Amino acid sequence: MMYFAGIDIGSTMTKAVVINEAENICGYVLGPSGAEHRRLANWVMQEALNKVGIDIDHVVYIVSTGYGRVNVPFADADLTEITCHARGISKWVPQAHTIIDIGGQDSKGIRIKDGRVTNFVMNDKCAAGTGRFLEIVAEILGVKIEDLAEFSLQAKEKVNISNICTAFAGQEVMSFLAEGIAREKIAAGLHSSLAKRITNMVNRIGVAKEVVITGGGAKNKALVKELENHLDTPVQIPPEPLVSGALGAAVIGRERALKALAAGNLTRKERQLEEARFFNEK
Repeated sequence: MMYFAGIDIGSTMTKAVVINEAENICGYVLGPSGAEHRRLANWVMQEALNKVGIDIDHVVYIVSTGYGRVNVPFADADLTEITCHARGISKWVPQAHTIIDIGGQDSKGIRIKDGRVTNFVMNDKCAAGTGRFLEIVAEILGVKIEDLAEFSLQAKEKVNISNICTAFAGQEVMSFLAEGIAREKIAAGLHSSLAKRITNMVNRIGVAKEVVITGGGAKNKALVKELENHLDTPVQIPPEPLVSGALGAAVIGRERALKALAAGNLTRKERQLEEARFFNEK
């Protein structure tokens, strides 16, 4: 059996995925990102390999992606997360045409066709439109971030959060609290405000069905519900939205290795592929 891997070092989470020649996921690991990208990359990669029961010498090709992709010393190549998300989502949802990736520090809208990027837009200038926005206001509300969605879903009404800037939105939240407005209504208003910002961003490239939500924001049920309302269309969630980029990186790594082998341009790891095939055929 031949194996390929992708590793995605994001601003808040690091992910590693191992696939086989049939592009099936054999194992994956998620861990919080930190300052020491190289140490973390080694850790998540080793943990993913442990789940498969192999060591790194059995991996034919490794592609890194994400915010810290250049800090993966064992990677054969590094690619942007936009490219890798497109391939990963296409693996899970072949009919996808629009990807909304909501991360901790940025959010992206990606238009794709046949797994290839045709257009994209990003919000990476401030926390507005990202998971960090919800983390900040959750602290103000005195609610754990993992409980914020449930708070929101309990509300029958929601307040209007008018400020785009996270700092001013925080002040607006404190004003609502001072007025005695229920935290549930405020949480619902926050999710609606965030969904509106993301929708406005994605509309700049056009929204085409099917729409897929990925990243940590895909696990927030209240945000997904609000996005469906603002986009006026159902959205799909992949089986594990946090590893879409790492999966895409692994898929691209497999393709590159096989093309290089066919062309006779063999690197050390591509020779491992040739050797593996030789022994598989024996």
